[in-house]
Amino acid sequence: SGWMFDHLTEMGQSLAAFATDLGAKLNDVTVLTLTEFGRRVEENGSAGVDHGHGQAVLLLGGGVDGGKVHGTWPGLAERDLYDGDLAGTTDYRSVLAEALEKRCGAGALTSVFPNLPTDRVGAFKTRT
Repeated sequence: SGWMFDHLTEMGQSLAAFATDLGAKLNDVTVLTLTEFGRRVEENGSAGVDHGHGQAVLLLGGGVDGGKVHGTWPGLAERDLYDGDLAGTTDYRSVLAEALEKRCGAGALTSVFPNLPTDRVGAFKTRT
């Protein structure tokens, strides 16, 4: 329970309703959701979580290699945290770049994302 739980539940239900409404057309749509900043691991006094280091990216729709965690999962043990935060392991720009490359056929993206890492998480299938 709590603020974060309530809002994540609402978000999940909204994404599920969107997918249901699209039906088979969901194969032509790719949805990326990402946080604008990370969140701390532990709850604060109002059952939420404060700004932190690691963030989440959720993917839905056509071309998504779903049902798994992509990238490196650092773990939640105290020794795995970054100053009490979930350690960031993936540059979010590499996820966006992969979506643009594989789903939209985009070429070089270094002018859009300066100093873009070359690694990709493998979360998308090439659009046919």
